[in-house]
Amino acid sequence: MSTAAVVKEAVKETLIGSDEHAAADQVQPTAQTKARFTRYAVQDSETGELFLGPDQFVDAVAPPNEDYHKIKREQYSILFSVADRANKGKVTLSDWTYFENLLEKPDAEYEIAFRLFDVERLGTVKYDDFRRLYELNKGPDSIPFDWDCEWAKLYIGSKTKRHNLDYQQFSQMLRGLQGERIRQAFQLFDKDGDGFIEPEDFERIIMETSKHKLSDHLLENLNTLCNISQGSKVSYANVRAFQNMIKEMDLVELIIRKACDKSQDGKITRTEFLNQAAKITRFSLFTPMEADILFHFASVGNPSGRLGLEDFAKVLDPTWRNRHEAEARLLPPAVQTKGQQFAHRAGESAYNFILGSLSGAFGAFMVYPIDLVKTRMQNQRGASPGSRLYDNSIDCFRKIIRNEGFRGLYAGVLPQLVGVAPEKAIKLTVNDLVRGAFTDKQGNISLIHEIIAGGTAGGCQVVFTNPLEIVKIRLQVQGEVAKSVEGAPKRSAMWIVRNLGLVGLYKGASACLLRDVPFSAIYFPTYSHLKKDLFGESQTKKLGVLQLLTAGAIAGMPAAYLTTPCDVIKTRLQVEARKGDTQYTGLRHAAKTIWKEEGFKAFFKGGPARIFRSSPQFGFTLAAYELLQGVLPYPGQKAEKMHAGVADAVSLVQDRVGGDSPYTRSRNALKILLDLDEHFGRVKLDATAAGWKALPTWMQNPPKTA
Repeated sequence: MSTAAVVKEAVKETLIGSDEHAAADQVQPTAQTKARFTRYAVQDSETGELFLGPDQFVDAVAPPNEDYHKIKREQYSILFSVADRANKGKVTLSDWTYFENLLEKPDAEYEIAFRLFDVERLGTVKYDDFRRLYELNKGPDSIPFDWDCEWAKLYIGSKTKRHNLDYQQFSQMLRGLQGERIRQAFQLFDKDGDGFIEPEDFERIIMETSKHKLSDHLLENLNTLCNISQGSKVSYANVRAFQNMIKEMDLVELIIRKACDKSQDGKITRTEFLNQAAKITRFSLFTPMEADILFHFASVGNPSGRLGLEDFAKVLDPTWRNRHEAEARLLPPAVQTKGQQFAHRAGESAYNFILGSLSGAFGAFMVYPIDLVKTRMQNQRGASPGSRLYDNSIDCFRKIIRNEGFRGLYAGVLPQLVGVAPEKAIKLTVNDLVRGAFTDKQGNISLIHEIIAGGTAGGCQVVFTNPLEIVKIRLQVQGEVAKSVEGAPKRSAMWIVRNLGLVGLYKGASACLLRDVPFSAIYFPTYSHLKKDLFGESQTKKLGVLQLLTAGAIAGMPAAYLTTPCDVIKTRLQVEARKGDTQYTGLRHAAKTIWKEEGFKAFFKGGPARIFRSSPQFGFTLAAYELLQGVLPYPGQKAEKMHAGVADAVSLVQDRVGGDSPYTRSRNALKILLDLDEHFGRVKLDATAAGWKALPTWMQNPPKTA
């Protein structure tokens, strides 16, 4: 075949599609395309060939289990005539391959509309065909449209000089058609010509022209548009401003996201929106009235001057529904019965517990040498330098390496790793439960209740962690005893447990409570306020890992250092006293004796080590948790990424329904057609007739208009 012939065939296929037995059959369907076709296809009783009828086609592009919301499922049948290239009333595998290939084009929405109205399949749309099909599909009570208006003449010529539209001309006309429909509708309802209409009339206009693209929140509050001005009616300027705003939803979203990211609390004002818009666009794209309309609808139910992404999502996200329905949609699709829901929640809890345990163990392991040095320093008796084994923390670290080797830095690490999982789980769970009980409906909680929640969490963990603490501490100091006392036996963790007994395992529990309750009471409120007040975390603004690490590190410093005296007393009570050392009988006796024999400074031994341990431990734990979530996602789900914008939230919803499926792409194509009229596609044509040419007799010969 010559080059000219190849070009000719390519142009022909682009404009009118190819013959059933010609070039289209050369396009090889993918395995996914074949699978989707075969799943819904039926067999021709005479030829044995698989094909899709109108009903099967709708099932393929609009599966029954999907959520169609504002678009009726039967309206997808209008796309059948695009796929049925030969007008035979059935779609073959080659037709289906052609249709899927068409949907993948970047301008698929406009090209599908063009092919729909190109009745003769010659690469042009005739005015008569376009008008007839529009009249056929519009609703019986739709707002009338004058096809002989000056706007239409600019695209298709006057009555005596009509011309056909090619693809580029047709798509440009289609883009402006909705605006002309709204203009004519406004004039129709503005009976006295004063430039105002009733809110109910404005609501009807938008419901007939843009319903399929707007959120439920926006549709439910359309009649409140008049509230942005002092009057009780809607002006044409209001209507145009509203239309411009919804046409630029993607740009509006980008501006809002950038402005909220720069805000400390994740919320912005109208002025901040306009300032950010001026920075992003080459000129002031949005007028003050358009900004007023955006903030008016976003603030319905939250009449404050500052709004966050959650407020704007109600306006920008067309899939948004009322909160009850939204929560119902977010339930896992497979969870239906109460038993299945319970199993799902239990599975997620177990998954989070395992990840938290692994992450906590990793964090504890990384800072364990610092913890061991801290314990050795706190257990060191005597006030005079000559009676001390270690001069300072660095000297302690060096002597452990020299006398006990590198492994000596990890003496007693096993009990620590075993205990860190329940410790973190109990502490975090109790804190969340108590905070939730004291938090009001607006999400606010007083400082005293935050302190109570943190203190309660710290107190509850002691029941489980004290036995492990005492075993860990005795193993940590065992190395220095072996060096100072010749022939001292090396004890195992199990020997220590058996030797102490149940009562002995809770020795020093009062000091442990005295340490952990204030530690958590300081740490949790400080951490919460640092995230919210310093970094601006909110329900709509999520912090990055670096910000979380910084907040955790800063919060751990005062909590760790201020509770060091209690930690010193706990260590002295739990360590097995050596010959010549003072035997402490209880909490008060230990405190008095340390003060008398070693002075006030002794209560802060190991304080710097506690600070250097707590901060990096939190960092290692959180970093490991983030990494494990990505490497080991919950079975059946993708690893959830941190997002801070409406677009990310919408993309997650689209991922759930298959963002690249024929259903999603067909839905987008159908939205362009619904711009013509919300009823488009509800009129069902005879599938055995010759496609779009099967129009009623009265439609084939419409009466001439004056």
